[in-house]
Amino acid sequence: MSSLIEELHRREAAVRDEAAGLRRQIDALNERLAEAEEPLARLEITRETVAEILGEAGADHVEAGSATVPARAEDTGAVSVESAPASRIGVPTVPPWRPGIAVAVLPKAYQDLFEVLVDAGHPLRAGQVAAAAGLSTDKSKVEGLRAKLKRLVDRGWLTEDGPGRFTTVGL
Repeated sequence: MSSLIEELHRREAAVRDEAAGLRRQIDALNERLAEAEEPLARLEITRETVAEILGEAGADHVEAGSATVPARAEDTGAVSVESAPASRIGVPTVPPWRPGIAVAVLPKAYQDLFEVLVDAGHPLRAGQVAAAAGLSTDKSKVEGLRAKLKRLVDRGWLTEDGPGRFTTVGL
């Protein structure tokens, strides 16, 4: 019987050693992850700040072009033809909506979201927009899409018809 107890102690010690080694590996990986996340957070903040600055500056530089956008309900119904300004430093900008501005001034991803809402003809939630646009309906992806939709609301391109229900102006 003593040899069985000794074997159990030996196995227990081996498993304990393996668990301790795995904990050390987890600690090392957590440390590496924290080191990688720090510059990532700084880069995200920098990108958002630059996009905000260029978005404000880009609104004044819209030139004549070739695409149209549906008129707002409060407009007379006239639709102007305009295009996007040249991209600066590769950062897509979302200029504020104003009468006569064309949807072509928006970055392609935003144009696609706008078109999905125009085609729907009624308010949609971010998950419904993602599905209709053929994008991932994974929660993290839908949150990023919701941020884009909110940006379009903030800039006057869309309205929020109730919490989380997005629609084009005038629908």
